Amino acid sequence: MNSVCKVKNFSLSFVQDKKEYAAVRDVNMEIAPGEIVALIGESGCGKSVTALSMIGLQPENARVSGSIRFGDEELLTLNDREWSFYRGDRISMIFQEPMTALNPLIKVGKQIQENVLLHQKVTGEAAVKQVLEVLKQVGLPDVERIYQSYPHQLSGGQRQRIMIAMAFVNNPDLLIADEPTTALDVTIQAQIMDLMKKMNRERQTAVLLISHDLGVIRDLCSRVYIMYAGRVVESGPVEYVLKEPVHPYTRGLAAAIPSAGRRGRELESIPGTVEPLQRRSKKGCPFAGRCFGAQSLCHEETPHSYSYRGRDVYCHLSPAEIEKRSAERKADHE
Repeated sequence: MNSVCKVKNFSLSFVQDKKEYAAVRDVNMEIAPGEIVALIGESGCGKSVTALSMIGLQPENARVSGSIRFGDEELLTLNDREWSFYRGDRISMIFQEPMTALNPLIKVGKQIQENVLLHQKVTGEAAVKQVLEVLKQVGLPDVERIYQSYPHQLSGGQRQRIMIAMAFVNNPDLLIADEPTTALDVTIQAQIMDLMKKMNRERQTAVLLISHDLGVIRDLCSRVYIMYAGRVVESGPVEYVLKEPVHPYTRGLAAAIPSAGRRGRELESIPGTVEPLQRRSKKGCPFAGRCFGAQSLCHEETPHSYSYRGRDVYCHLSPAEIEKRSAERKADHE
């Protein structure tokens, strides 16, 4: 695969009170030009901190290892000055919470304009035209007024669209979208997703989409990575992973989502919660404590990934064993 971005054996831990806690372990992931790839999992599984590391914004107390390559460049070794050539230009990110990314003392139009002038050789007038055009593209009305507004004068949905406009304006090679439509209504969500698809198709922009919306992922993405407690437990083409999930965690996520095929049937749930960093075991499978098929081996030894029907699965159990244990569990509950 000719990758825009390739993550190899990436691990990240946090140092706190002279102790080190592993948050992400041995993640492998790649995104090709013109491809939209999804990264999904529950809160606390390491999705956002992985994405932040791909744009050089990991927390100061983080320790990283492995590799994140953007083309021929190793991103993990870049300093702040070197990052200024990439961040906001060739690599952009739509953050979950716009108020943490927007400067409250500068009008939003000026903030986007600064990004244009920093990375493009254009006049101030041309930059303003670009900003007004991208504000229209993300569905904002009365863009001249929006341009002159401060972040606190706008609604949450409007601020989120400002963030999306800022990410789009320089036509990046890689766009990282971390829950990009959370604060938006359904109509605007669809509009933003259509814009993302158009940008992806016409400009060959590679997109990493972090989302909990499996319906959007099915419609928008070609491949998906399922992350649990800092590890990718299943990955592959969307039509395989989400329609015929193998790993018990992926099966649990898919079973918890309403679908036409399960109308009238009670939705399933995954028992328990994701273990906090301080309590995660350094051995065994991270999902063992919540897994319907866990055995003693799962708690004692770290699994290895295996390939099965077009996807990679990180589990001690074979697909046949997982299916058998799933059937036994359903029979016990009937």
